[in-house]
Amino acid sequence: MNDATEPDDATRAHSQADEEDGNEPSQEFLTFRLGDEEYGVDILKVQEIRGYDTVTKIPDAPDYVKGVINLRGTIMPVVDLRIRFRLGEPSYDAFTVMIILHLESRKVGIVVDSVSDVMNLRDSQILPPPDFGGHLNAGSIKGLGSAGDRLVILIDIERFMASEEMALSTAEPTSVAAANHTSTGK
Repeated sequence: MNDATEPDDATRAHSQADEEDGNEPSQEFLTFRLGDEEYGVDILKVQEIRGYDTVTKIPDAPDYVKGVINLRGTIMPVVDLRIRFRLGEPSYDAFTVMIILHLESRKVGIVVDSVSDVMNLRDSQILPPPDFGGHLNAGSIKGLGSAGDRLVILIDIERFMASEEMALSTAEPTSVAAANHTSTGK
């Protein structure tokens, strides 16, 4: 029987559509949850994902800056996005994670409720952010990722962390050795 090796018309049409979709540029996003909403950041900005640990609190820091951690000799700030986005009081449990981001030359930790998955979106699946008529600073929203019934808010994490309010992505990271050198005056 030869029909087992010959693709039918439906299979040929599906394969042709896949090839056409394969030519469209795409991007990968790490998706995570904050409350009932799903967000995404460019996977190339993600260094690692870790469980949420305690942080060293810094006096007079904004409430969304949980403090700092020492990650393999690098002191980095930790930002709780649930607090920063005003999504209610966070609760820290076994699913709470810290995503370590590598932004320009700075590392920053962000605390999220949970990590969902890595989502591959073609350019045609990334919709422009809605226009809120100047009532909301949507400059850090890259767009809305639409795949099936999922709608993911895509954050331009570099722009968000570099915003005047955050100012976390342009400063040089502080190493433990540099901090000790400064504090001892040597």
